[in-house]
Amino acid sequence: MSRYTAGHNVIYFCCSLLSFVPSCNALNDDSCEKPPRSGAEMYGRHIELRDVVFVIQSQRNSYHTQRAEQRRKEILHQAQTVTQSSPDVVLLHKLSHYDGNWSILPALPRCMLVFCLQPCLAVLSNIFVDYVLARRDYRELAQPSAGAEQIQPRKGVNQQTKSETRAHLLDHLIKLTLFDPYTLRSFDFVILEWFLGRSLHDDEPTIIHHYAFSEDPYSFAYPDFMAGWAISCPLAKRTAERVNYEPPKSDFTIDLQHEIALYIWEEGRGPTLTAVNEFCSELHGSSSAKCCATAVNTYLSACGKPVLKEDVFVAVKTCQRFHRDRVPIVKQTWEKDAASLEYYSDVTDSIIPTVHLGVPNTERGHCEKTFAILRRFASGAVTQAPWLLIVDDDTLISLPRLRRLLSCYDPTEAVSVGERYAYGLSRDGYSYITGGGGMVFSRVAVQNILAGGCSCRSSDAPDDMVLGMCLTTLGLPVTHSPLFHQARPDDYVKELLARQSPISFHKHWNIKPVAVYQRWLSEPDQRPQSHTDTREEL
Repeated sequence: MSRYTAGHNVIYFCCSLLSFVPSCNALNDDSCEKPPRSGAEMYGRHIELRDVVFVIQSQRNSYHTQRAEQRRKEILHQAQTVTQSSPDVVLLHKLSHYDGNWSILPALPRCMLVFCLQPCLAVLSNIFVDYVLARRDYRELAQPSAGAEQIQPRKGVNQQTKSETRAHLLDHLIKLTLFDPYTLRSFDFVILEWFLGRSLHDDEPTIIHHYAFSEDPYSFAYPDFMAGWAISCPLAKRTAERVNYEPPKSDFTIDLQHEIALYIWEEGRGPTLTAVNEFCSELHGSSSAKCCATAVNTYLSACGKPVLKEDVFVAVKTCQRFHRDRVPIVKQTWEKDAASLEYYSDVTDSIIPTVHLGVPNTERGHCEKTFAILRRFASGAVTQAPWLLIVDDDTLISLPRLRRLLSCYDPTEAVSVGERYAYGLSRDGYSYITGGGGMVFSRVAVQNILAGGCSCRSSDAPDDMVLGMCLTTLGLPVTHSPLFHQARPDDYVKELLARQSPISFHKHWNIKPVAVYQRWLSEPDQRPQSHTDTREEL
């Protein structure tokens, strides 16, 4: 940790994804609405770059670490261009060896220890930057009483940014000054807990949020990590202390941005999200992003030519019960895009055809079947493809988009990619790729899993969770892509899907799967005319 500044008074923690991109437009564009002057501005107290710690939500994969390092250099370069002292920029995967730091809460105590050594560092804030734009909801700051002594600026800002999002540092300082956690009232500090970002709302109860706020789901706001978010130092400090004795109620981490907001809200005892318009999910350089402090570098995930069709072997898990309803959907939609595909069932059916692996069917889990698939793939008897995709028979997937995504990854590394969930991260748990959204493994990863002695405790153990435990034990990264989806499109906020090119969805329940595939996953030249404008409608 010697590369990070210790003992520095930090005001905000700012977090972002790799998509985060600095945007210089809003600062200089006279057409942009300027926020009202804050108490901090009126009384000469300004947040400086040294008051901010930028935390990039990086991942422990060579592609993602390279992108995160690129973002770190961009932030430092911006600091040089505005002739301010360089801020601390932390890559989350380097904060410690614990792979669960991506879920934020386990990382908070460590952040406080490293960046908040002095008592005044109790005032701390976290900005998580990703891709979203929120409505303006500024709050009045307390005014200093007559004759009050002017307070010098405090250090304490931690910004967390996703690695594709970009932000303009001066814009961030202006917005953060507006929410200065230190105000004066009768010569005393009034320490405010700020939770800032672009707000998202559920239109209806959803399974990925455990049907929270079922009577009025829109009433609860949570941050869009794609646009970025922030919490003030007082809130970060109290949250870090609370994590040590009161972990989140649910052992599962599914939708982190919603679960973080729930934990901070603390059933009404903590602050709700304050929406800030300048956190944006607009594309960097677009006209709609000119007034944004953050913008998105790209919505696409591609690093060159897509991998060849022949380089992806597809394994579909099914059983005799679903041969007549689910398998025909696969054949009608995405099977045509696979060069090499096998259906694995509990019986042999020469018409589909299916392969019987000698493993009895189970109602859930399917761990033994999945490990039999891994062994068959690793043997090389069926294919020499460098990539293995395992899906359920009710998974809807775009193989062309998957092949574009895989162009970013090195198949000679142990790569496991999909939608990442987690279990028990507050007590040294593990992350895993959700099976319904599709699990992608490099051949090297499969070989490591089998060589590592991983096995099923029972034939119906949850295969995706067992594989996650195995990867964690072996020290192999579990890589997240938001383009995979464990649930149906209706279970996600529409504006999030509108800016994606989704790779997968899961479940046929209460939907028309062929129509869902055509609308969300088919390539433009494959869509019926009536579905060509669906994204614009969102």
